[in-house]
Amino acid sequence: SSNRTGSSPLTFILTGIPGLLMSSYWMALPLCCLYLLMLLGNCTLLWMIKTDHSLHTPMYYFLSMLSLADLGLSLSTLPTMLAIFWFESTSLCFEACIVQMYFIHSFSAIESGVLVAMAFDRFVAICYPLHYNSVLTSSLIMKAGGVIFMRGICVVLPVVVLIKKMPFCRSHVLFHSFCLHQDMLRLVCGDVKVNSLYGLTAVILTKGLDSLTILLSYTMIIRTILNIVSQETQVKAFSTCISHLCAILIFYIPLIGLSIIHRFGKHLPPLTHTLLADAYLLVPPVLNPLVYSWKTKQIRRRILILLCRKVP
Repeated sequence: SSNRTGSSPLTFILTGIPGLLMSSYWMALPLCCLYLLMLLGNCTLLWMIKTDHSLHTPMYYFLSMLSLADLGLSLSTLPTMLAIFWFESTSLCFEACIVQMYFIHSFSAIESGVLVAMAFDRFVAICYPLHYNSVLTSSLIMKAGGVIFMRGICVVLPVVVLIKKMPFCRSHVLFHSFCLHQDMLRLVCGDVKVNSLYGLTAVILTKGLDSLTILLSYTMIIRTILNIVSQETQVKAFSTCISHLCAILIFYIPLIGLSIIHRFGKHLPPLTHTLLADAYLLVPPVLNPLVYSWKTKQIRRRILILLCRKVP
């Protein structure tokens, strides 16, 4: 057995894709393309929202927060993903693993909170359109952003404090290409009841509560839309929610699946854990800018204007 109090520092062995040999190029190249696409898409959105004054509205302020959360989530996994698939370096010291775990879970909680704020934006816009500007003021948006950010920072801190005190005396091989709390917890040889209980409580108070709030918001939105007499107006109102609904599904489906298999699917092969975790952390930051660029008229028009300017 070994732990970080021994003669050598504790290190974890990260897994690329279980059952497949790592190659320096066939996996690293697509990953680099994904990260470049993520950076290009989210940075372009942020730049357009900042420079175009017609996009200085609550909906796009929340969209910029979503892009920042996506950037933070992806950049948290970037160092170890590229180290594994480009340089075939799989070892990571305990302290670095803790830091990565903290940022991944923090930005995940922040993104979940931003999705709630965007659901509230759609709720007010559709259910109370006449009060939209008076309710969603710049002051309220700044306060909401601050609360979402602080919640993401504070809710994960006890996880770090608790796991730093635990002894690791089993295999140090993790299922993923990055450090996740439940993945690290299964390697602890002490009593993990407190860690598991707080981890579950943190998930319920963030993603669980957030998903219920989003569900309640859309229940009221759908009820309001169904009460609209004009079918054309119904379609127009619902179309303003499609991008947000896509972002919710892209984020929550892999997250729920990963949480379930971490707690109840320990008999499943490691490849299942790996693929779900990769989908949860890599797919939303790549797809969200594409979805919003495709479904949002103002952003699509802005992109077309930029492209036309570059064509001689």
